[in-house]
Amino acid sequence: MNSPSAPPAPQGLLTPRRPRWWRRRGARLTGLAVLLALCGLVMLGLVREETGTEAFLVGLGLAVLPAPAVVLAFRWLGRAHPLPWGTHAFVLAWGACAGALIALVANSFVAVWLADAWAHPVDPNTLAALAVAPVVEESAKATALLLVLVFRGRLIRGPVDAVVLTGLTATGFAFTENILYLAKAFGSDRDEGTGAAITVATFFIRAVFSPFAHPLFTCMTGLGVGLALLSRRRVGRVLLPVAGLLLAMGMHAAWNGSTVLGPLGFPLVYVTIMIPALGFTVWLVLWHRQRELRTVRETLPRYALAGWLSPYEPLALGSLRSRRIAAEFASYHGIRADARRLRLYAAAATRLALLRSDAERGRRTPDFAHRERALLDHLWRDRALARPAFAHSWRLAPPRAPHLLPAQPAVAAAPGGWYAPPPWWPPAPPRGYGQGPGYGHGHGHGYGAPPPHGRAHAPYGGSPAPYGYGGGTAPYGGSPAPYGYGGRPAPYAPGQPPHAAVPAGIPTGTGQQPTGEDARHDPWAPPRE
Repeated sequence: MNSPSAPPAPQGLLTPRRPRWWRRRGARLTGLAVLLALCGLVMLGLVREETGTEAFLVGLGLAVLPAPAVVLAFRWLGRAHPLPWGTHAFVLAWGACAGALIALVANSFVAVWLADAWAHPVDPNTLAALAVAPVVEESAKATALLLVLVFRGRLIRGPVDAVVLTGLTATGFAFTENILYLAKAFGSDRDEGTGAAITVATFFIRAVFSPFAHPLFTCMTGLGVGLALLSRRRVGRVLLPVAGLLLAMGMHAAWNGSTVLGPLGFPLVYVTIMIPALGFTVWLVLWHRQRELRTVRETLPRYALAGWLSPYEPLALGSLRSRRIAAEFASYHGIRADARRLRLYAAAATRLALLRSDAERGRRTPDFAHRERALLDHLWRDRALARPAFAHSWRLAPPRAPHLLPAQPAVAAAPGGWYAPPPWWPPAPPRGYGQGPGYGHGHGHGYGAPPPHGRAHAPYGGSPAPYGYGGGTAPYGGSPAPYGYGGRPAPYAPGQPPHAAVPAGIPTGTGQQPTGEDARHDPWAPPRE
């Protein structure tokens, strides 16, 4: 006798309702792209109307030349924690389209108002350039960073990310502004019959000697916001962004004022303000980038001890050179898309390390459990590609670090300061991506594909763990797992940790945020001097 079938589920209770079309992510992104495109078209139309078609095309062609180099420079600064390309494209488009349009309309309105109402011997155009343009333009460029903070605030982890975003915003703004100034210079040459003298001089000043001028001004705002994100005091979180914005406006006003100081104004401001500020900003950003990489090296070994990462990855991920070698290895043995997947893997590992570090330092980390689990799932999904690549980079460029694993003494440094693995460290896996022994999906040992759930067998083959944490198996064939964390951390079910008893301070992937004594005292942390 057949059992009765279950009644159908009510459609209004269990079936999720589809969101309205204006609440869908695709619709919002499309609307934003259309809005920025309209701003860009209006801006370009105003420039062409003011300068003429021929001058506009000349200015557009010359303004394109310095922009790629500046964009690549900022992406290089942020490669330790690369942000999504969509975020970079948004801030770049905002500066080139919306920010430039806001500044052009506001500056034009204020210049007309001052010309009608100003009864002072000072030229109203000079006053607008010194007092109005810096305020309007820096505020318009800072709006892009504010929007990212409001809608994608979790992406910005410190000064490096904020500086990269503000620098790209200002690069787009400078590109559009260069079109206007170069087109005007070409029109002046054509009207005055001076050949190309004014155009060449304008190009060298704006595109050769100072392509970093606008990005440097706005980077002051980024530094203030980034340092505020790291500040634990409420006063610092409020005052630092304001101080950065005021500094950006002051530097912008000084740069504009160099044109009214006579023939020595530009060299004076360039040597005494611009060059020192540029050098200090680059040094500070590189210092913070090295600090982020050090956080990766000091935090990820805990996930390696728990089994989420191979022993080679924490220190390799904390070195930009090792990341580059691993990406080249993946691209050579696979396809070009593998190199991009590996870069996304490194970015996810960096975000995981910074997230864990913020939680252990007592900073506010909303949705810690969900974010940690999502990042761990990302790392586990691409482990078959990442582990052999980072093992290869370990062999070619052993990372330099003060310690290899928490609570373990560093091995004596080899000549040149490079640390070798300790004796109990698992041996380096064999080379290759083949279908036999190696990193393929065939027989033998290597990085094969383990079952998706459970502990049916060890993912890499091997012997039981010697220290008995959970009774698993060694993660590498022929060598016991360090500290005995057996088995692989399988994708877990809700409320089911991937391991048995794990010492305090070792992240298990369950999303438990360190609080209280666990946050202040970590038994696996490096010894303090």
